[in-house]
Order: sequence, then C-alpha cells, then structure tokens
Amino acid sequence: MSGYSNVGQGSVYEDGDQKNLKNSEVPGRPRYEEGVEHSHLPNDSKDERSIANRLDNEERKLNRKEQDDPETAASKKDPTLPAKLHGNEPSKGAKIDADLKADDEEYLKQKHKK
Repeated sequence: MSGYSNVGQGSVYEDGDQKNLKNSEVPGRPRYEEGVEHSHLPNDSKDERSIANRLDNEERKLNRKEQDDPETAASKKDPTLPAKLHGNEPSKGAKIDADLKADDEEYLKQKHKK
C-alpha cells in the first residue's frame, strides 16, 4: 500500500524502522516511580493520582528516615539555640516555646514521681 502514496518517500513507510515494542520488551520501572521527580505534589487536590499511588507515597514517607540538619536538631532540643548559634537574641516566640517546653518537662517529672 505504501507504493500507492504520493506523499513522502517510500522508505519512510517501510516496515523496517517504525515498530512498536511488545509489552514484554519494554523496560519497566515500578508504577509509582514513573514520571518526573517532584511532578506530583502530595497535597494537590487536582492531582489525578490513583488512591494506590497516594497510599504508596504515604508508606514511603513512613519508611523513610530523614536526617535533620544540625540547626533543626538544635531547635528541637532548645528553641532558642539556633538564634544563639548565629549570635542573635532569640525571638519572643522562641522564648515562649522554651518556657512551655520547660513547664511540660517539669510537669512530666512531677507526674512520674507520683
């Protein structure tokens, strides 16, 4: 049938160069790993990911161990510490957080004594 066409060269339509791969020959990746990195936002309500892919994402988050940078780890121990490390005075909110944390620790110590 390619011999009857008046468009283009006949070699373009020959059976040697344009073939689709069989499904068994296609190199595969796990379905969730398909696509571009950061192409789906987890909280995007208009994202059309399947429920299975959303569940896979949540499982991956639970199984992933994230290492905090030193400043974040310091802020978890003492909210005023990052400002002090940079030579600044801690903010009012950081001071309040430190007071609340100290109060909570004191309350838990008293609770465990009983």
